[in-house]
Amino acid sequence: MNPIRFGTSGWRDIIADTFTFANVRLVTRAIAEYLLAEGADHPQVVVGYDTRFLSEAFAAEAATVLASHGIRVWLTDREAPTPVIAYEVIRRGAAGGLNITASHNPPEYNGLKFSGSSGGSVSPAVTDRIEKRVQELLAQPEVQYPPLAELEAKGLVARIDPRPTYLNRLREMVDLNAIAAARLKVAVDLLYGTASGYLDEILREAGCDVQTLHGSRNPAFGGLTPDPSEMNLRELATVVRAGGFHLGLATDGDADRYGIIDKDGRFIEPNYILALLLRHLTTTRGWRMGVARSVATSHLVDAVARLQAVPVYETKVGFKYLGELITQGKVALCGEESAGLSIRGHVPEKDGILAALLVAEMVAVAGGHGVQSLLDTLYAEVGGAIYARRLNLHLTREQQGRLADRLKDLPARVGGLAVVEVNTLDGTKLLLEDGSWFLVRPSGTEPVVRLYLDAHSEAQIEELTIAARALLDV
Repeated sequence: MNPIRFGTSGWRDIIADTFTFANVRLVTRAIAEYLLAEGADHPQVVVGYDTRFLSEAFAAEAATVLASHGIRVWLTDREAPTPVIAYEVIRRGAAGGLNITASHNPPEYNGLKFSGSSGGSVSPAVTDRIEKRVQELLAQPEVQYPPLAELEAKGLVARIDPRPTYLNRLREMVDLNAIAAARLKVAVDLLYGTASGYLDEILREAGCDVQTLHGSRNPAFGGLTPDPSEMNLRELATVVRAGGFHLGLATDGDADRYGIIDKDGRFIEPNYILALLLRHLTTTRGWRMGVARSVATSHLVDAVARLQAVPVYETKVGFKYLGELITQGKVALCGEESAGLSIRGHVPEKDGILAALLVAEMVAVAGGHGVQSLLDTLYAEVGGAIYARRLNLHLTREQQGRLADRLKDLPARVGGLAVVEVNTLDGTKLLLEDGSWFLVRPSGTEPVVRLYLDAHSEAQIEELTIAARALLDV
């Protein structure tokens, strides 16, 4: 059995169990062979890593394998956010990027993410090829590679600092002057991740009064997962509320996801941030392009798109599908409910640093009004509230079997409402007559089944959750 499996965002596994130096070398060799087989002329690859245990050592092993195959490697000189690596791939015209990261997963995990020349994740067809080649390599004796220092001396591996050029890019994408004029007071929780020296520093540059939480490296992440969820941002919420901050901003372990705390300490769901930023970008930038969201993302985005008369593109779950629309120049903004976002002209990859800065810009332009206040105004503009929820269902094998049977025989009504459409783009999504809906989808990265819902009130979303669980017998 091949222990290496790529999910929606790369290969992730437990350190010293399956995520070992030997397996990292095997996967990297398969990637090197893929790049060479594709006929890239003197291919170059950007290699980076996050703040997890041994990440820099795993990155050094990956760089060694790539360079030993004649591939020029640009190795970051410190931990680097995923969007920074993506931008560096594009800027250097590299054949791809290899990032040692497990993103927001628990601290015992590490991972390897392979991106293509666009800066975005490679397609499932590519990762399938890599998995197949790894399976073949597992049956062969392991190759011995020269020391990294020897490859550096030959000029095959060079250390780089991608921070200055990425920060310059942010200065082009965000209105720092507007942020400076508002004199915002912002608390930033970096969750011991890679955004240290990026998000906090550029906010200070913009004249913000910044308090930084968890900006050092801690591979145990303070006993939490480096995920900017409501639960993990309780300390940030307390600081914001007690300190009179305009805003609390957070990023996950590799800074590709964001978390937002309003001035009253309230956590704002990413679904709502996407809709608010779509309105902000279309009105302040004058962008009349489309918006893309995953099938699991709230239709509040659609309501704003209708208001702004721009098209909506729906994709499977996985930012790689959204990123393709950025690369094609079709959308002003793309995003997903799990706090992934990018905008036109930027990387086709999630960027939590950019997202946090855009929220700061939005609040600044609005005169320092709270995010919830802006959301209430948006609800009035689109004709009513839309509430979103996601639940993780940890099912037994027996429950999983029953779930599959239930999804084969769907009812005509749920919670007293007619089912007007069944969407099977990615999972099973039941759209109801009043515009509410729910989606059932197995996770691509965790052993859970996810339940996503949209409704028009908090009471209705509770009722729809109960109805959905009863239908699914979970």
